[in-house]
Amino acid sequence: MRDRAAGERVVGLGRKGGGGGRRVAGGGSGMARRVLRVLRVLPGVLIAAGLAFDLLTPPSFTGSPSFSAAPLIAAPLYTLWATALTGFLAVLTVFLLHLHHGTSGTAQGLTELATMVTVAGLALLINRVVRRSGERLASARGIAEAAQRAVLPKPAERIGGLQVSAWYEAAQADAFIGGDLYAVQETPYGVRLAVGDVRGKGLGAVEAVAVVLGAFREAAETEPTLEAVAQRLERALDREGARREGLDAVEGFTTCVLGEIPPESGVLRLLNRGHPEPLLLYGDGELAVLAPAEPALPLGMGDLGVRPGRAEQWAFPVGATLLLYTDGLTEARDRAGAFYDPAARLRGRVLSGPHALLGALSSDVRRHTGGGTTDDMALLAVGRPGRRRTERSQVERRRTERRRTVPVVRRGDDTA
Repeated sequence: MRDRAAGERVVGLGRKGGGGGRRVAGGGSGMARRVLRVLRVLPGVLIAAGLAFDLLTPPSFTGSPSFSAAPLIAAPLYTLWATALTGFLAVLTVFLLHLHHGTSGTAQGLTELATMVTVAGLALLINRVVRRSGERLASARGIAEAAQRAVLPKPAERIGGLQVSAWYEAAQADAFIGGDLYAVQETPYGVRLAVGDVRGKGLGAVEAVAVVLGAFREAAETEPTLEAVAQRLERALDREGARREGLDAVEGFTTCVLGEIPPESGVLRLLNRGHPEPLLLYGDGELAVLAPAEPALPLGMGDLGVRPGRAEQWAFPVGATLLLYTDGLTEARDRAGAFYDPAARLRGRVLSGPHALLGALSSDVRRHTGGGTTDDMALLAVGRPGRRRTERSQVERRRTERRRTVPVVRRGDDTA
């Protein structure tokens, strides 16, 4: 339903605590580092090889190709001074070899020396161009990181007494944000959260992501029910669609899960608008798939006249962790084309909270895919800290989890 390209960004698993971030290398990064190390020593090897070839062969043979390649290879890898030193060594070596062979004053000797001086100068020019391009790229990446922090700010490690961790991975190469979103904040109604996926790909969907998140942050503070929050998001998307042209004006939509965890209640309310089902992991390794009783259409499709979804309630016991994710997780494939199944992978595992959960999950996804992804991916884990339940309370929890209840609609709620 959505198409993407490839790249990565992780939030919530880095050195900065629960909301910190770090860049995650793909599966080929280790090989890239090894190739880079080889390339960095190659200019010296080429000069040494050219020198040996010239000394061990008749004067009619020359190692000039090796001498010419050395500064050109150094140009994109070394600093300006290191590139200049490499070029100087190559020119000096050619000059000394012609002195050794007694050909320094011949046309061949002068031509080879002039060629090496020209190549060395060209290497310095290439080095300068590459360095300036690198500076511009670093500046662009800094701007992208600032945009990421503004659109998808890192969540605090604890919000409303709950443990929080988030992971974001943008599929488009060199992008920090894409079409997936998450948000979590403390409100008068408890901790409210959202995970969603905007139709579109890469940076083209960032504007819609900003619209949805802005509307959610405002509505979460003021609207008494999740249904009302969803209506506010629907209206925001309608206004955004009216400003757009082409396909986005008529087919813009966002799949989303809205959540609410009232303070000290031990319950969890979810409203699912066409999004993958969240998972609830208990402290003893059990796992529940929180599928809605009645599927609902994504946000932005309210003009079809279908009745919107309703919030449903589950028990959220001490020691449990809620995992919300986008379809980039379930659509991750291995080399054989098999999709990643988070429920099957996580069932039976005992993890010590949201940070450990996302750390284990990110490692497992990379192993499954071989290090690459083809879709944007956002994950949000929220845990209720505390000691595990006794066996009796575990039995009661299972009974409560099976009894899915629909909250009573407040008087005046126009979504009834």
